Amino acid sequence: MNKGKKSIIAGFFLAILTAGLVTVSAFMGTTKRNADDTIIYIDNDDTRDSVWQKTGLGWRGNMLNLVLPFKKVRTGRYDVGQDIPTLTLYRKLRNGQQDPIHLTIPTSRTIEKLAGTLSRKLMLDSLTLVNAFRDEEICRQAGYNTATLPAMFIPNTYEVYWDISLEGLVRRMQKENKAFWNTEREEKAKALNMSHEEICTLASIVDEETANDAEKPTIAGLYLNRLKKGMPLQADPTVKYAVGDFSLRRITGEHLKKESPYNTYLNTGLPPGPIRIASIAGLDAVLNHQHHNYLYMCAKADFSGTHEFAATFSEHKKNARKYIRALNARNIH
Repeated sequence: MNKGKKSIIAGFFLAILTAGLVTVSAFMGTTKRNADDTIIYIDNDDTRDSVWQKTGLGWRGNMLNLVLPFKKVRTGRYDVGQDIPTLTLYRKLRNGQQDPIHLTIPTSRTIEKLAGTLSRKLMLDSLTLVNAFRDEEICRQAGYNTATLPAMFIPNTYEVYWDISLEGLVRRMQKENKAFWNTEREEKAKALNMSHEEICTLASIVDEETANDAEKPTIAGLYLNRLKKGMPLQADPTVKYAVGDFSLRRITGEHLKKESPYNTYLNTGLPPGPIRIASIAGLDAVLNHQHHNYLYMCAKADFSGTHEFAATFSEHKKNARKYIRALNARNIH
């Protein structure tokens, strides 16, 4: 064999060896990332090429793509750490071995705000969520209507996957709702002769009345007393909801005239649904309400966020005058 042929053969084997070493290096190397760059998000718009770009593998990604191309891009949130073996990273992405997130359901005042909060934590966008939460058929299938849907959400922190579907999210919330309404709570709800949605509605009003959890059972008992007597609740938070302005610090006669099924000054009984997602403290305050004879309440003149309670209207008027004087002194309109 002449020298030329030997050189060609040697070069051929060298090329194969080099390619093999490069391939092995692509598989056996590690991917180093900054501490604040250890999460990879793969969404519906990603392709195999964009996935490799997000991994930061560079030439190793191209080699892997040639040898073991993805059959399918799997969406998800992947925690890859700061120093992950390339082959481990590849397997994690190929098999969709994503890492869960901790999703906190807040006590949002509106469906729009809830959707915004969820969209910042999930692959679902806020418009998709709002449209779904406002869709009568979707709500009906979940066991609610658009007014009562907030009762499905129990504020807590749940472990879910970032790419959970809308249907999956609804199923998970239904499951957590069912778990919340355990035997003990069910018995208390039956004793009140109220549905879950009605209890959530009353709890949402209680939550809006005070942030003081210790006071909530007293307020819940007061509103239950009014309901039993057929008296309108006359709850200021429902007027704020009807007007569409929770920032109101003083409810005027014009506000009280607002035509709305949520205005409990004009309508007796409970509003059509919750005026916010009720807190667990609010829900349990209704179920474990305080038994007393109070029918009236008024914010304390010290603006502490707590209330003066009264069993008679004459006593209530005295409390109200003190509060009005305090509002006037601070020039609050």
